[in-house]
Amino acid sequence: MDISAGIQASLAGRYASALFDLASENGTVTAVESDLEKLAQTMNESSEFAALTTNPKVRRDEAQRAVWNVAALLGLSQLTTNFLGVLAQNRRLGQLGNIVRAFRTIAAAQRGEVTAEVTSAHALTDQQLETLRNKLTAREGRTVKLTAKVDPDLLGGLVVTLGSKRIDGSIRTRLNSLAQAMKA
Repeated sequence: MDISAGIQASLAGRYASALFDLASENGTVTAVESDLEKLAQTMNESSEFAALTTNPKVRRDEAQRAVWNVAALLGLSQLTTNFLGVLAQNRRLGQLGNIVRAFRTIAAAQRGEVTAEVTSAHALTDQQLETLRNKLTAREGRTVKLTAKVDPDLLGGLVVTLGSKRIDGSIRTRLNSLAQAMKA
């Protein structure tokens, strides 16, 4: 498996790589990926859980018990639950969001996929997302998995981030470029 040096060099990348290797050995990559998605969603929805992961005053054993309880409530696999315990013991729960992103990238690379984040001023329809996915897949020669976000500040157009490439077709950027050109 070819994992970029940037991912391997980061702390989160090393943890994600280790978890991916264990999940591969156990044949549970899909289950662990699903578990990590649940955790990311829980962090976004629960300020208490997000605070737990970053609070340095919480003792290691307390943090470990807390994440195990959350894992039980979410129905996470044993491997993911154990992994959360290791993060708690090593005081690395604050890296959980980065670990989830790195794991997604590693799993997508293993499947021959590339992940793209699409930001638009208004929510895109399923038809528009599918059309964009097909065009990006044709351009990249690999399957593209899209994540859509809405940012009203763009005013219109799209910003597509595909790996380290960014395609900015937003009206905000065009207006800023025009303003700069008029100053010169």
